[in-house]
Parts: sequence; structure tokens; C-alpha cells
Amino acid sequence: MARLSFPKTLLEFQSKFADEVACQQYLSACRWPEGFVCPRCRGRRAYELVKLRRWQCTSCRHQSSLTAGTILHNTKTPLTIWFWAAYLMTTDKRGVSALLLQRQLGLRRYETAWMMLHKLRRAMVNIAREPLRGEVEVDDTWVGGTQAGLRGSRQLKGRKAALVLVAVEKRGRATGRARMAVIPDFKSTTLMAFLKQNLAPGTTVYTDGLKTFTGLREAGFKHVPRSQPLRSELSKGAKSVVPLADRAIGNLQQWLIGTYHGVSRDQLPIYLDEFVFRHNRRRSPMAAFQTLLGLGSGRKPSSYDQIRGATDLSEQPTEV
Repeated sequence: MARLSFPKTLLEFQSKFADEVACQQYLSACRWPEGFVCPRCRGRRAYELVKLRRWQCTSCRHQSSLTAGTILHNTKTPLTIWFWAAYLMTTDKRGVSALLLQRQLGLRRYETAWMMLHKLRRAMVNIAREPLRGEVEVDDTWVGGTQAGLRGSRQLKGRKAALVLVAVEKRGRATGRARMAVIPDFKSTTLMAFLKQNLAPGTTVYTDGLKTFTGLREAGFKHVPRSQPLRSELSKGAKSVVPLADRAIGNLQQWLIGTYHGVSRDQLPIYLDEFVFRHNRRRSPMAAFQTLLGLGSGRKPSSYDQIRGATDLSEQPTEV
């Protein structure tokens, strides 16, 4: 199917999605790209009930809600507001905080803006995504700041920060697509599970000298391990053996602090999804807006309690 057209400028966005009807028509095209299909009789003809956000089958008269079963399930917020939120979230490389979204859209409650952003983040994972391939750098980092009283950078016991594994494609000297995930430990089985899920077989993997990366060749990857300089040497200008991965880690850390002033450990996976979604579409932010709506129309809804407790995050893979 041909990709839906998407607004390339702010003026075009304002004109294209000026009212609720226009938003409903665009969202229905995202949800049913090959045309409406009745869930009851599989009929292909229907007419729109605009005020109810529903489509009624002309054969069996069954009504299908436009937003039911999506991230917008049971929403009382106008679609025009949702579209603006998606636009602001995808076109600004820094993202948008809930407080800023509340101010820009004139929302009464901060909680409404916070919930909208978290629902949109849950639509940023494309289950049918293509794995990374070619040459890929892999590195780990801690997200959560330094902590006194720890013995070494790889101590897990008593650690409050979250351990994050990062993989970045090499495209010459440039950075390609990325994957990020919170992992529980440095065990070889943990690292291997991440690599098998996110990298294509035959990929050349560049890593530091961490011993738990052994076994990559047996798993079908080409492994190029290199000894990473000490942190003190890196601070003095020594070159990292995984510079692209380190650059992505630095950008992630700055983004979390600069836009959100830090996030909770439980909610971190969904923020990684947002960072990677925007990173992988940084050259086409306007297209990212349409992609987000399309993914959101196929993503099952999460309840308020699930989002607040982040209990649904373990049910989905990380990244797009």
C-alpha cells in the first residue's frame, strides 16, 4: 500500500487537521489502510458516524469504533488535541515534556498531558521492525547517575541506576539505526538474547573487552572485540573503541536530563523507546508523525493503572 501523505510544514499541518472530521478520516486510513473491514461479517462497505467516532457496516449494521482497541481507546480528548501532541512529540528532536505539552495545548490537568505522552510512547514499538545489520557497535551504560559506596563500575548489588544495553549501526563514520533495552545483568545469556532479538545473523559486532560477549561467533555473528581505554584516559582524549555507541549513550543521557530532568527506573524502558523512535527517524520527522499514528492504531490499549505502574512494559519488546 502507498504511504499516506503527511504534513511537511506547520502551516500544512494546521490546514490538513483543522477539525475533528479531518482527523477522523486520516486516522481511519491509518487503521484500515486497505479499506474498512467489518469485524463481524467481514463486509467492506460502511458509512461514517462522525459524532460517535464510529463506522457502521452497511451489511450487518454493526458499529466499529474508530479508536476502540487502539492507544486512544475510550479517550474523551478530541482527536485534534491528540494529533497536535503526536506532531509536537515527533517533530522536535528534544521531545516534549508533559508540563510543556499541557501549556502548549491548554490542557487543564498535568495528568492528562502525562498520560497522553505515555500512550503515544507505547505506540513507538514496531513489532515488524527490521533487525540491525552490517556493522554494529554494542556497549552498555548506567542510567541513573553515580552512587557512592559501590565497588567498580559493574557492581550490581545495591545499584539504584538501571543497566542499559545499546546497539548502533555503523554507516561509514555516520550513525545508522539504534536499539536500546534495560537489562537485568551482564550475563552472557542476557546479552546474547538482546543481540539475537535485534541483530540479523552474520552481523559484524564491535564490542569492548567484556568477557561476557564471548560466544558471539557461535551464535552466528562476526565478533570484533577491542580493549576499551580506561575512563580517565577517555576523559583525556583517548578514542573509544565503540565511538558511535558512546555518542548515542551521551545523547540519551543529555536528553533524559535536559527534557525530563530524569525518569524513574520503572518507566525508563518506554523512554528508551521514544529516544530510539526519534533517533531512527531523525531525517524524516514529519514522516514519523504518520508512522506514530499508524502504529498507534494497531497497538492494544493500556489501562491507567498499567501505565502508572509500568506493568505493561514487560509485555512488549523495546524499540522500533
